[in-house]
Amino acid sequence: MHMADALLSPAVGGVMCAASAAAVVYSAAKTKKDELGEKKLPLMAVTGAFVFAAQMINFTIPGTGSSGHIGGGILLCAMLGAHPALLSLAAVLIIQCLFFADGGLLALGCNIFNMGVIPCLLVYPLIFKPIVKKGLNYRRITIATIVSVVIGLQLGAFGVVLETLASGITELPFGTFVALMQPIHLAIGLVEGVVMSAILCFVYKMRPEILESSLASAPIKSGVSVKKTVIVLAAATLIVGGALSLIASSNPDGLEWAMEKTAGTAELEASGGVFDRAAAIQGSTAFLPDYSFSNSGEESSPVGTTVSGIVGGVMTFALAGIAGFLISLSKKKKRDKKAQ
Repeated sequence: MHMADALLSPAVGGVMCAASAAAVVYSAAKTKKDELGEKKLPLMAVTGAFVFAAQMINFTIPGTGSSGHIGGGILLCAMLGAHPALLSLAAVLIIQCLFFADGGLLALGCNIFNMGVIPCLLVYPLIFKPIVKKGLNYRRITIATIVSVVIGLQLGAFGVVLETLASGITELPFGTFVALMQPIHLAIGLVEGVVMSAILCFVYKMRPEILESSLASAPIKSGVSVKKTVIVLAAATLIVGGALSLIASSNPDGLEWAMEKTAGTAELEASGGVFDRAAAIQGSTAFLPDYSFSNSGEESSPVGTTVSGIVGGVMTFALAGIAGFLISLSKKKKRDKKAQ
Protein backbone atom coordinates (compact mmCIF):
# COMPACT_ATOMS: atom_id res chain seq x y z
CA MET A 1 0.00 0.00 0.00
CA HIS A 2 2.95 2.29 -0.65
CA MET A 3 1.64 5.40 -2.38
CA ALA A 4 3.44 6.95 -5.35
CA ASP A 5 3.96 10.70 -5.72
CA ALA A 6 1.53 10.88 -8.65
CA LEU A 7 -1.37 10.14 -6.27
CA LEU A 8 -0.85 13.37 -4.34
CA SER A 9 -0.81 17.11 -4.76
CA PRO A 10 2.22 18.89 -3.28
CA ALA A 11 -0.03 20.52 -0.68
CA VAL A 12 -1.49 17.24 0.59
CA GLY A 13 1.93 15.59 0.50
CA GLY A 14 3.41 18.45 2.52
CA VAL A 15 0.66 18.43 5.13
CA MET A 16 0.90 14.67 5.62
CA CYS A 17 4.67 14.88 5.84
CA ALA A 18 4.33 17.45 8.63
CA ALA A 19 1.71 15.34 10.42
CA SER A 20 3.85 12.20 10.28
CA ALA A 21 6.97 14.08 11.34
CA ALA A 22 5.08 15.43 14.37
CA ALA A 23 3.90 11.91 15.24
CA VAL A 24 7.45 10.55 14.98
CA VAL A 25 8.85 13.35 17.17
CA TYR A 26 6.07 12.76 19.71
CA SER A 27 6.77 9.03 19.71
CA ALA A 28 10.49 9.65 20.22
CA ALA A 29 9.69 11.84 23.23
CA LYS A 30 7.30 9.26 24.69
CA THR A 31 9.80 6.47 24.10
CA LYS A 32 12.49 8.46 25.85
CA LYS A 33 10.17 9.06 28.80
CA ASP A 34 8.73 5.69 29.68
CA GLU A 35 8.84 2.82 27.20
CA LEU A 36 12.35 1.85 26.15
CA GLY A 37 14.71 -0.21 28.27
CA GLU A 38 18.09 -1.57 27.25
CA LYS A 39 16.62 -5.02 26.54
CA LYS A 40 14.27 -3.51 23.96
CA LEU A 41 17.13 -2.01 21.91
CA PRO A 42 18.08 -5.22 20.06
CA LEU A 43 14.39 -6.08 19.70
CA MET A 44 13.66 -2.69 18.15
CA ALA A 45 16.43 -3.23 15.61
CA VAL A 46 15.70 -6.85 14.73
CA THR A 47 11.91 -6.50 14.52
CA GLY A 48 12.30 -3.52 12.19
CA ALA A 49 14.59 -5.60 9.98
CA PHE A 50 12.12 -8.49 10.05
CA VAL A 51 9.23 -6.26 8.97
CA PHE A 52 11.34 -4.87 6.10
CA ALA A 53 12.06 -8.39 4.89
CA ALA A 54 8.47 -9.56 5.39
CA GLN A 55 7.08 -6.64 3.38
CA MET A 56 9.01 -7.93 0.37
CA ILE A 57 6.80 -11.03 0.22
CA ASN A 58 3.64 -10.26 -1.72
CA PHE A 59 1.09 -13.05 -1.32
CA THR A 60 -1.58 -13.74 -3.94
CA ILE A 61 -5.23 -12.97 -3.14
CA PRO A 62 -7.05 -15.86 -4.89
CA GLY A 63 -9.58 -15.01 -7.57
CA THR A 64 -8.65 -11.34 -7.81
CA GLY A 65 -5.40 -11.07 -9.74
CA SER A 66 -4.10 -8.98 -6.86
CA SER A 67 -1.57 -9.48 -4.08
CA GLY A 68 -0.79 -8.00 -0.70
CA HIS A 69 1.99 -7.72 1.83
CA ILE A 70 2.07 -7.26 5.57
CA GLY A 71 2.19 -3.84 7.18
CA GLY A 72 3.76 -5.02 10.41
CA GLY A 73 2.54 -2.19 12.65
CA ILE A 74 0.58 -4.35 15.11
CA LEU A 75 3.41 -6.90 15.30
CA LEU A 76 5.88 -4.15 16.22
CA CYS A 77 3.49 -2.61 18.75
CA ALA A 78 2.91 -5.92 20.50
CA MET A 79 6.65 -6.49 20.86
CA LEU A 80 7.94 -2.96 21.44
CA GLY A 81 5.06 -0.75 22.54
CA ALA A 82 3.20 1.79 20.41
CA HIS A 83 5.76 4.57 20.26
CA PRO A 84 8.95 2.55 19.68
CA ALA A 85 6.96 0.61 17.06
CA LEU A 86 6.20 3.78 15.10
CA LEU A 87 9.89 4.73 15.14
CA SER A 88 10.86 1.28 13.89
CA LEU A 89 8.23 1.26 11.14
CA ALA A 90 9.19 4.79 10.07
CA ALA A 91 12.77 3.51 9.67
CA VAL A 92 11.48 0.70 7.42
CA LEU A 93 9.49 3.09 5.21
CA ILE A 94 12.27 5.69 4.97
CA ILE A 95 14.80 3.08 3.84
CA GLN A 96 12.33 1.57 1.36
CA CYS A 97 11.67 5.00 -0.11
CA LEU A 98 15.20 6.37 -0.32
CA PHE A 99 17.22 3.31 -1.24
CA PHE A 100 14.75 1.02 -3.00
CA ALA A 101 12.34 3.56 -4.58
CA ASP A 102 9.38 1.81 -2.95
CA GLY A 103 6.81 4.54 -2.42
CA GLY A 104 7.27 8.15 -3.50
CA LEU A 105 9.36 10.71 -1.65
CA LEU A 106 6.52 13.25 -1.67
CA ALA A 107 4.22 10.45 -0.48
CA LEU A 108 6.52 9.37 2.37
CA GLY A 109 4.49 11.30 4.95
CA CYS A 110 1.28 9.63 3.75
CA ASN A 111 2.86 6.18 3.84
CA ILE A 112 4.17 6.67 7.37
CA PHE A 113 0.77 7.94 8.49
CA ASN A 114 -1.33 5.25 6.78
CA MET A 115 0.92 2.30 7.62
CA GLY A 116 2.48 3.55 10.86
CA VAL A 117 0.59 6.23 12.75
CA ILE A 118 -2.84 4.63 12.29
CA PRO A 119 -1.97 1.12 13.54
CA CYS A 120 0.55 2.20 16.17
CA LEU A 121 -1.03 5.25 17.77
CA LEU A 122 -4.72 4.54 17.13
CA VAL A 123 -5.51 0.87 16.59
CA TYR A 124 -3.06 -0.69 19.05
CA PRO A 125 -4.11 1.35 22.12
CA LEU A 126 -7.83 1.46 21.23
CA ILE A 127 -8.38 -2.05 19.86
CA PHE A 128 -5.53 -4.44 20.65
CA LYS A 129 -4.91 -3.45 24.27
CA PRO A 130 -8.56 -3.58 25.42
CA ILE A 131 -8.97 -7.08 23.97
CA VAL A 132 -5.97 -8.48 25.87
CA LYS A 133 -6.17 -6.32 29.01
CA LYS A 134 -7.73 -9.11 31.11
CA GLY A 135 -4.70 -11.30 30.58
CA LEU A 136 -2.53 -12.55 27.77
CA ASN A 137 -3.22 -15.96 26.29
CA TYR A 138 -3.10 -17.49 22.81
CA ARG A 139 -6.80 -16.94 22.16
CA ARG A 140 -6.80 -13.25 23.08
CA ILE A 141 -3.56 -12.63 21.19
CA THR A 142 -5.03 -14.23 18.06
CA ILE A 143 -8.33 -12.35 18.22
CA ALA A 144 -6.71 -9.03 19.09
CA THR A 145 -4.14 -9.33 16.32
CA ILE A 146 -6.54 -10.29 13.53
CA VAL A 147 -9.12 -7.65 14.49
CA SER A 148 -6.48 -4.95 14.91
CA VAL A 149 -4.69 -5.71 11.65
CA VAL A 150 -7.95 -5.74 9.68
CA ILE A 151 -9.17 -2.45 11.19
CA GLY A 152 -5.78 -0.82 10.79
CA LEU A 153 -5.53 -1.81 7.14
CA GLN A 154 -9.09 -0.70 6.44
CA LEU A 155 -8.37 2.70 7.96
CA GLY A 156 -5.07 2.96 6.09
CA ALA A 157 -6.71 2.06 2.79
CA PHE A 158 -9.44 4.62 3.40
CA GLY A 159 -6.72 7.14 4.20
CA VAL A 160 -5.22 6.55 0.75
CA VAL A 161 -8.61 7.23 -0.84
CA LEU A 162 -9.13 10.43 1.17
CA GLU A 163 -5.62 11.68 0.34
CA THR A 164 -6.16 11.17 -3.38
CA LEU A 165 -9.58 12.84 -3.09
CA ALA A 166 -8.09 15.86 -1.33
CA SER A 167 -5.39 15.99 -4.01
CA GLY A 168 -7.99 16.19 -6.77
CA ILE A 169 -6.85 13.06 -8.60
CA THR A 170 -9.84 12.87 -10.93
CA GLU A 171 -8.68 9.61 -12.52
CA LEU A 172 -9.56 7.94 -9.21
CA PRO A 173 -13.17 8.93 -8.44
CA PHE A 174 -14.00 8.50 -4.75
CA GLY A 175 -16.93 6.09 -5.02
CA THR A 176 -15.31 3.61 -7.37
CA PHE A 177 -11.90 3.81 -5.73
CA VAL A 178 -13.17 3.24 -2.20
CA ALA A 179 -15.43 0.39 -3.36
CA LEU A 180 -12.36 -1.41 -4.68
CA MET A 181 -9.81 -0.44 -2.01
CA GLN A 182 -11.74 -1.56 1.04
CA PRO A 183 -12.69 -5.15 0.04
CA ILE A 184 -9.25 -6.03 -1.35
CA HIS A 185 -7.53 -4.71 1.77
CA LEU A 186 -10.00 -6.61 3.92
CA ALA A 187 -8.74 -9.81 2.29
CA ILE A 188 -5.13 -8.71 2.69
CA GLY A 189 -5.76 -7.82 6.33
CA LEU A 190 -7.23 -11.23 7.12
CA VAL A 191 -4.16 -12.99 5.74
CA GLU A 192 -1.78 -10.64 7.54
CA GLY A 193 -3.75 -10.98 10.76
CA VAL A 194 -3.45 -14.76 10.75
CA VAL A 195 0.29 -14.65 10.00
CA MET A 196 1.02 -11.95 12.59
CA SER A 197 -1.01 -13.72 15.28
CA ALA A 198 0.97 -16.92 14.67
CA ILE A 199 4.25 -15.01 15.06
CA LEU A 200 3.09 -13.29 18.24
CA CYS A 201 1.86 -16.56 19.74
CA PHE A 202 5.30 -18.02 19.00
CA VAL A 203 7.00 -15.08 20.71
CA TYR A 204 4.60 -15.35 23.65
CA LYS A 205 5.52 -19.02 24.05
CA MET A 206 9.24 -18.20 23.93
CA ARG A 207 9.28 -15.09 26.08
CA PRO A 208 5.90 -13.80 27.33
CA GLU A 209 7.64 -10.94 29.17
CA ILE A 210 8.20 -9.18 25.83
CA LEU A 211 4.48 -8.79 25.14
CA GLU A 212 3.70 -8.10 28.79
CA SER A 213 6.19 -5.24 28.96
CA SER A 214 4.71 -3.66 25.82
CA LEU A 215 1.20 -3.76 27.26
CA ALA A 216 2.46 -2.10 30.44
CA SER A 217 4.52 0.47 28.49
CA ALA A 218 7.46 -0.54 30.66
CA PRO A 219 10.96 -1.97 30.16
CA ILE A 220 11.47 -5.72 30.25
CA LYS A 221 12.23 -6.84 33.80
CA SER A 222 15.84 -7.42 34.82
CA GLY A 223 16.91 -11.04 34.75
CA VAL A 224 14.84 -11.75 31.62
CA SER A 225 16.97 -12.64 28.62
CA VAL A 226 15.77 -11.83 25.09
CA LYS A 227 18.90 -13.15 23.39
CA LYS A 228 17.24 -16.30 22.04
CA THR A 229 14.30 -14.35 20.66
CA VAL A 230 16.61 -11.85 18.94
CA ILE A 231 18.65 -14.67 17.36
CA VAL A 232 15.51 -16.43 16.08
CA LEU A 233 14.12 -13.20 14.58
CA ALA A 234 17.49 -12.35 13.00
CA ALA A 235 17.65 -15.78 11.38
CA ALA A 236 14.05 -15.42 10.20
CA THR A 237 14.90 -12.03 8.69
CA LEU A 238 17.74 -13.51 6.64
CA ILE A 239 15.59 -16.43 5.47
CA VAL A 240 12.58 -14.26 4.60
CA GLY A 241 14.51 -11.41 2.97
CA GLY A 242 17.17 -13.50 1.26
CA ALA A 243 15.21 -16.57 0.16
CA LEU A 244 11.42 -16.42 0.60
CA SER A 245 11.29 -13.02 -1.13
CA LEU A 246 12.15 -14.87 -4.34
CA ILE A 247 8.71 -16.52 -4.38
CA ALA A 248 6.75 -13.30 -3.89
CA SER A 249 3.71 -12.88 -6.11
CA SER A 250 4.18 -10.80 -9.25
CA ASN A 251 0.54 -9.64 -9.18
CA PRO A 252 -0.09 -5.94 -8.49
CA ASP A 253 -0.65 -5.12 -4.83
CA GLY A 254 -4.02 -4.02 -3.50
CA LEU A 255 -3.47 -0.32 -4.23
CA GLU A 256 -2.12 -0.89 -7.74
CA TRP A 257 -4.95 -3.35 -8.45
CA ALA A 258 -7.59 -0.85 -7.32
CA MET A 259 -5.97 1.91 -9.38
CA GLU A 260 -5.91 -0.25 -12.50
CA LYS A 261 -9.54 -1.25 -12.06
CA THR A 262 -10.53 2.37 -11.50
CA ALA A 263 -8.33 4.34 -13.90
CA GLY A 264 -7.20 1.64 -16.32
CA THR A 265 -3.58 1.97 -15.22
CA ALA A 266 -1.58 1.29 -12.08
CA GLU A 267 0.94 4.03 -12.89
CA LEU A 268 -0.45 7.54 -13.02
CA GLU A 269 2.02 10.20 -14.13
CA ALA A 270 2.92 13.54 -12.59
CA SER A 271 5.68 15.87 -13.71
CA GLY A 272 7.07 19.32 -13.17
CA GLY A 273 8.19 21.25 -10.13
CA VAL A 274 8.23 19.32 -6.89
CA PHE A 275 7.51 16.00 -8.63
CA ASP A 276 10.63 16.24 -10.78
CA ARG A 277 12.77 17.29 -7.81
CA ALA A 278 11.46 14.43 -5.67
CA ALA A 279 12.09 11.94 -8.49
CA ALA A 280 15.61 13.29 -8.97
CA ILE A 281 16.44 12.90 -5.29
CA GLN A 282 15.05 9.38 -5.22
CA GLY A 283 16.90 8.51 -8.41
CA SER A 284 20.18 9.57 -6.85
CA THR A 285 19.71 7.66 -3.59
CA ALA A 286 17.98 4.45 -4.75
CA PHE A 287 20.84 2.05 -5.48
CA LEU A 288 18.51 -0.98 -5.69
CA PRO A 289 15.32 0.42 -7.28
CA ASP A 290 12.36 -1.95 -7.13
CA TYR A 291 14.60 -4.36 -5.17
CA SER A 292 16.85 -5.17 -8.13
CA PHE A 293 20.09 -3.99 -9.67
CA SER A 294 19.54 -0.78 -11.60
CA ASN A 295 21.85 -1.85 -14.44
CA SER A 296 20.72 -5.48 -14.68
CA GLY A 297 18.63 -4.84 -17.76
CA GLU A 298 15.85 -6.93 -16.26
CA GLU A 299 12.69 -5.93 -14.45
CA SER A 300 13.68 -8.21 -11.59
CA SER A 301 16.49 -10.65 -10.91
CA PRO A 302 16.78 -13.31 -8.21
CA VAL A 303 20.19 -12.09 -7.12
CA GLY A 304 19.00 -8.50 -6.94
CA THR A 305 15.99 -9.51 -4.85
CA THR A 306 18.11 -11.56 -2.45
CA VAL A 307 20.67 -8.78 -2.07
CA SER A 308 17.90 -6.24 -1.54
CA GLY A 309 16.28 -8.33 1.17
CA ILE A 310 19.53 -8.79 3.08
CA VAL A 311 20.91 -5.28 2.58
CA GLY A 312 17.58 -3.64 3.39
CA GLY A 313 17.22 -5.73 6.52
CA VAL A 314 20.71 -4.78 7.68
CA MET A 315 20.09 -1.09 6.97
CA THR A 316 16.80 -1.14 8.85
CA PHE A 317 18.45 -2.97 11.75
CA ALA A 318 21.10 -0.26 11.89
CA LEU A 319 18.75 2.73 11.58
CA ALA A 320 16.16 1.45 14.07
CA GLY A 321 18.93 0.33 16.41
CA ILE A 322 20.72 3.68 16.26
CA ALA A 323 17.47 5.54 16.91
CA GLY A 324 16.76 3.38 19.93
CA PHE A 325 20.33 3.71 21.21
CA LEU A 326 20.30 7.50 20.97
CA ILE A 327 16.98 7.70 22.80
CA SER A 328 18.22 5.31 25.48
CA LEU A 329 21.47 7.27 25.84
CA SER A 330 19.58 10.54 26.21
CA LYS A 331 17.30 8.92 28.77
CA LYS A 332 20.29 7.65 30.75
CA LYS A 333 22.00 11.05 30.75
CA LYS A 334 18.84 12.69 32.01
CA ARG A 335 18.52 10.08 34.75
CA ASP A 336 22.17 10.51 35.78
CA LYS A 337 21.77 14.28 35.85
CA LYS A 338 18.82 13.99 38.23
CA ALA A 339 20.81 11.65 40.47
CA GLN A 340 23.60 14.20 40.93
